[in-house]
Amino acid sequence: MAGIEDALEDLAARLADIAADLDDLGFEHLREAAAGGDPAHLAVERRLARARRAVSRAVAALRAGDPDGTSGI
Repeated sequence: MAGIEDALEDLAARLADIAADLDDLGFEHLREAAAGGDPAHLAVERRLARARRAVSRAVAALRAGDPDGTSGI
């Protein structure tokens, strides 16, 4: 069972890196919007924020085991 736990932690770590990348891109678009750039930057930032939250939930699920209690279903 340790092998699968290691594989899950590896996936969680990779997803955490992706979440950080999404954060960086989101902040970049937020700065552009605040600097008076194209208002489309805000829409892109919102998409990136939603994606980051989804990836963060995946990280939590992988690290916590089964957060919604549906184990074995």
